[in-house]
Amino acid sequence: MSKAPRPAWILIADDELSHRTMLRACLQNLGYSTLEVSDGRAAVETAKREKPALIIMDLRMPELDGMAALKAIRVFNPHVPVLMMTAHGSIQSAVEAIKNGAYDYLEKPVDINDVQHAVENGLHFGDLKRSEAPAPPGDVLQATTGMIWKSPLMADILDTVTRVAPSDASVLITGESGTGKEIIADMIQRLSTRADKPFIKVNCAALHEQLLESELFGHERGAFTGAHEQRRGRFELAHHGTLFLDEIGDMAPTTQAKILRVLQSGTFERLGAIDTISVDVRIVAATNHELKQAIEKGGFRKDLFFRLSVVPIHLPPLRDRIEEIPLLADHFLDMYVRKNRRTIRGFMPEATQALLRYDWPGNVRELENAVERAVILTVGDMIGPDVLPAHIRGGEAPRAENGEQLTMLEQAERDLIVQAMLACAGNRTKAAEQLGMSRRSLYNKLKRYGLANA
Repeated sequence: MSKAPRPAWILIADDELSHRTMLRACLQNLGYSTLEVSDGRAAVETAKREKPALIIMDLRMPELDGMAALKAIRVFNPHVPVLMMTAHGSIQSAVEAIKNGAYDYLEKPVDINDVQHAVENGLHFGDLKRSEAPAPPGDVLQATTGMIWKSPLMADILDTVTRVAPSDASVLITGESGTGKEIIADMIQRLSTRADKPFIKVNCAALHEQLLESELFGHERGAFTGAHEQRRGRFELAHHGTLFLDEIGDMAPTTQAKILRVLQSGTFERLGAIDTISVDVRIVAATNHELKQAIEKGGFRKDLFFRLSVVPIHLPPLRDRIEEIPLLADHFLDMYVRKNRRTIRGFMPEATQALLRYDWPGNVRELENAVERAVILTVGDMIGPDVLPAHIRGGEAPRAENGEQLTMLEQAERDLIVQAMLACAGNRTKAAEQLGMSRRSLYNKLKRYGLANA
C-alpha cells in the first residue's frame, strides 16, 4: 500500500521519457508528488516558479545541461537539495556537481532503494538548511553572486541575468560608474555553459588604439615598433569562453569595425598577418556612456551597437534604489571589519540617515570607500556620522576648493587619494609614492579637493 501523500513535491528533470516514468512511479509510490521536465532550461524556469522541495536532475540534457541549470537554480534558491544523475563510472562529473552545490548524486541506471534513501536524506538536509538560514530582509537575495539587492529594479535585472546567462547571446551592460557592471558580467560567466572556459577581461579605455588592437587580436613579429615576437590576442585566449569588453564606448571607430567583423563571422587576423583565425567567443560588453547619443554624433557604430545589445541590461544608479544602501553598507562593514580585525557592531542611526540622504554620484563604489574609511577611523564599536566624509554628512557631493562640482573622474581621483592617505596614516610622501606622483602634485590635488588638512 502506498504511503499517504507528503507535503513536499519533487521536480524530475531528464530528457529520457522512460527514465522519468520510472522515477515518477517510484516517488509517487513513496507518497511524493512530482512534476517532470525534459530539458535544463525548463528545469530552471519550473524551479523558480513552483519552488520544489527537492530536484532530481540529469547531467546531460538539451537546451541547458544539468551543471549549468544547477548553477542558475542556486542563484534564486540556494537551499533546495539537488540530486544529480550521472552516467555509470562518471565520478569526475559527480564530484564537480557537488562542488557546484548539488547535495548528492545517483548513478544511472538508478537503483530504487538508492533513490528512496537519497531523497529522504536530501529532504531532511533541505529542511535543516532552511531552518538554519537567517530570514533575509525583505526580498533580498544574496547567493554566491556577489550582488546584494532589495529593489524591484534589481530583482528584474537579476532575473534577466539568470535567463540570458546560459545562452550565447551578446550582452551590453550600461550604467554609471560604480554601479556593478563588472559584477554582472562575472555573474553571466559563472551561470553560463562556458563557466569552465576562459573568461578574459579588457578595459578598452585603458589603452590607445594600436595597443588595444594588439591586445584584442594579437600581432606578428615586426608588425609595429616594439613587436619583437608573435603574440596571441585576447580573442584567441578566450576561445570557447567569454570576452568582457569594459568601457567599450571609448573604443576607436576602426577597432569597432574589427569587433563587428568578429561578431558577424567569428574571424580576424593578427596585426601584420595574412592568415585568418576563427574563434568561438561570447561577448559581454559594458559602458558608462550613452551609446545612442554617441551614435547620433558619429562616435559609435549603430550596427555594432545592435550586435552587442542582443540583450541590454541597464544598472540603475544607487540613488534610484536607496532601500539597498543600508544592506550594502552592512555588507561592506562586515567585509572591512574582518579585513582590519576590528570589533565594530554597526552604524548609529544618525550615520545611517546620513548615508540615506546622500546622492552617491560614485554609486556603490563610493559607498564602499566611505564605509572602509569609517571602519578605519572609528574608535568605539559603532560608526557615527563624525567619521563619514563631510560631504556625505552634509548630503552633498564633494566640491573643488573653488566651489565647483567635481566631475566623476575627479571624484574617483579624490577617493583614491583619500584611500592612499588613510593607508599611509597621513604621510604625504608615502601616499605620493603609492599613487605614483610627486609630493608637490599630491599637495596640489589635496588643496584642490579640499583635503589640505588630511
